[in-house]
Amino acid sequence: MPEPTEILVPLRWSDMDAYGHVNNVQFVRLLEDARVAMLVRWFPDGLSRLDRGIVVARHEIDYLAPLEYRPEPVAVDIWVSRLGGASYDLAYVIRDPEGVGPGRRYAVAETTLALFDLETSTPRRMGAEERALLATHLGEPAPLRRSR
Repeated sequence: MPEPTEILVPLRWSDMDAYGHVNNVQFVRLLEDARVAMLVRWFPDGLSRLDRGIVVARHEIDYLAPLEYRPEPVAVDIWVSRLGGASYDLAYVIRDPEGVGPGRRYAVAETTLALFDLETSTPRRMGAEERALLATHLGEPAPLRRSR
């Protein structure tokens, strides 16, 4: 399995809830921020890839530990966990980066991204170049509780 790509994502003061932890809904934003940064790293055309149509079809998250606000970012490890004809899954682990915090894992997640033709409002098939690039990041499924 190739090494996951580590993306450092900053926390925002407004991410906290009344209990002083990063709100569970904000974890979805952390995943989104990591996905956007991943596009820039993995694809030569970077963010313009979004113009071709990629929509979120599913999220699944296991929350493992409370995450408190801090000025240092969290690390989001990201990799491809499934390749389909018109969709793919991304797996994530949200954790402390090396040297920051107690070395805790805060969440494990998986997102299904569907390729979409924005002009026709229909799914589109994955091209050979896109598949080949994503395949270089293909690893195991996310270690979610349901799959243990």
